[in-house]
Amino acid sequence: MEVKVLDINGKETGRTVTLSDSVFAIEPNKHAVYLDVKQYLANQRQGTHKAKERAEVTGSTRKIKKQKGTGTARAGSVKNPLFKGGGTVFGPRPRSYSFKLNKGLKRLARKSALTLKAQESNLVVVENFEFEAPSTKKFINVLKALGLDIKKSLFIIVTKVKF
Repeated sequence: MEVKVLDINGKETGRTVTLSDSVFAIEPNKHAVYLDVKQYLANQRQGTHKAKERAEVTGSTRKIKKQKGTGTARAGSVKNPLFKGGGTVFGPRPRSYSFKLNKGLKRLARKSALTLKAQESNLVVVENFEFEAPSTKKFINVLKALGLDIKKSLFIIVTKVKF
């Protein structure tokens, strides 16, 4: 697969870059991409939610009322989940939501994502992507010239490339 090379003004330079078939021409596996995204989002979760249970609620453990003869349910203490201010039954506990994916599956997911982007013609190769000094205004002008100012974009900057 070949991609045209653009300059930072968005004009074609007349050259093309051949993309590796081992990365950009595989059969995309959408389920692998789904699992990779699912793992990324799961790893972002903090998992610090917690509700106090019966043993952790502050209060006395004395018996509230006698066991029989009141006509209501038996109650042992104010920590009982049936009472206002009592503990929570099976409340959330802190835990990790992360899970493991095999290296090969992650590699397949990344290749599949790159292949899908290449098939949709969403890959742009820019030549001499350099500035004399860091400047946000110049970078925004480059984004506008490439038509990327209203899209989410990922920039991969390589210092040495063979054409």
